[in-house]
Amino acid sequence: MTTKRIGFTTSLPIEVIYASGNVPIDLNNIFLSHDSTAHIHEAELKGFPRSLCSWIKGNFSAALNSDLDEVIGIVQGDCSNSNSLLEMIKEEGIPVYRFSYPHNREYSLMDREISRLEEHFSVSRKQSIEAKKWLDSIRKKLVELDRLCFLERRVSGKENHLWLVNSSDFQGYPQRFERELDEFLYQARQREPLPTRLRLGYLGVPPIFRDLYDIISGLGGDVIFNEVQRQFSMPYLVEDLVEQYLIYTYPYSVLGRLHDIQEQIQIRKLNGIISYTQAFCHLQIDNLLLKKHISLPFLNLEGDLPEELDSRTILRLESFFEVHA
Repeated sequence: MTTKRIGFTTSLPIEVIYASGNVPIDLNNIFLSHDSTAHIHEAELKGFPRSLCSWIKGNFSAALNSDLDEVIGIVQGDCSNSNSLLEMIKEEGIPVYRFSYPHNREYSLMDREISRLEEHFSVSRKQSIEAKKWLDSIRKKLVELDRLCFLERRVSGKENHLWLVNSSDFQGYPQRFERELDEFLYQARQREPLPTRLRLGYLGVPPIFRDLYDIISGLGGDVIFNEVQRQFSMPYLVEDLVEQYLIYTYPYSVLGRLHDIQEQIQIRKLNGIISYTQAFCHLQIDNLLLKKHISLPFLNLEGDLPEELDSRTILRLESFFEVHA
């Protein structure tokens, strides 16, 4: 059987794809790990407007340049532009598939959606569960990495971010990912604890800024909680595949995210919150509720293009640290 490369627009049950013998590819990671500015420019040459989220344009160009056999788009539980993005990708000759998270988190609906995905890839539930056991053995090590970040302080916020964000697809090669993770954990355990004046939580989708974590570290703080990146790693390690994607907070109500955030604020003893929103994204509205219900010092940053922080944003961060550090 020929191995296929399956792109996707945000986290979904990759267990099914791995069980089928194919390779899942997170288009967001491809977008940021390559020439992201060129990806955006290419999409705009195809007619994508400037006043559209850069992640959508980046995903489009990444899909066209990644030798993919198919793209799975999450059309409920993620970006409101996903349906239109899939139509554009399909127009370029790449087959597409639509996956939906049930809005009300109903078990039977999630079960049906995963079963539909399994049927699409000719995979049984037993095979999906076997793949989940394999991936969960790696996810347990990511839970340990996260603990080394917030409790022992031997892993930086940037390192935590990079490992967790790449767990959305394990970079297409879980065996290699695990070997490199084992080596990193071994080295991290030998370190002296990192000094930190301000223990921060980072909320929202991963930042499009290239140097945010470096700037925060330079100011004397660190990110002890990467909210959505941690969710990508499926940290709850439940046995039920359906339940795993029901307790995954990102695709559902902001109130579910808020419950998880409040819990982690207490566990990690956070001193402040940096909440990131992408320009032209509907999640900016959810951010209003997060700010209303979180009592810690709260700084909202907005990003647009994949670039270094601008001077105005750096000044806002400096002011935040001067007041709260």
